[in-house]
Amino acid sequence: MRRAVCPGSFDPIHNGHLEVIARAANQFDEVVVAVSTNYAKKYRFPLEERIDMVRRTLGAISGILVEPMGEGLLADYCHERGASAIVKGLRSSSDFDYELPMAIMNRQLTGVETVFLAAESHYVHLSSTLIKEVHDLGGDVSEFVPRSVLARLDATSAGRGA
Repeated sequence: MRRAVCPGSFDPIHNGHLEVIARAANQFDEVVVAVSTNYAKKYRFPLEERIDMVRRTLGAISGILVEPMGEGLLADYCHERGASAIVKGLRSSSDFDYELPMAIMNRQLTGVETVFLAAESHYVHLSSTLIKEVHDLGGDVSEFVPRSVLARLDATSAGRGA
């Protein structure tokens, strides 16, 4: 079985993420969507809610497993799950510059390869941070996120006084 890991914080998951994960699911027998926590980041949604959003959004795609990544190195996580690849979406050359050293380090640590998938042109501007900012300022982000995610963004904005 060819298994890949698609890691991310998904705060929140958006259509750019979905497009990359769906394409990865066509290339591998199983894709583990590993929802991570970077303790240097401040999250809008707690880990459990991010996992739930990802599961609900990807439920119709076969061969997808969603789980928390937990603590530790991504390379070790992949090795423990028998994954031969990490899948990363790239929006620009700056994404590549950021991801390449990590890809090389992960391969040197455990032999796991990184597969880069270029984002579709209509998603290259998307980031979870930008979506939250535009939404909080009253912009319409409905074409960039699934309806269930938009509902959760609306609920958190209401709770923030937006």
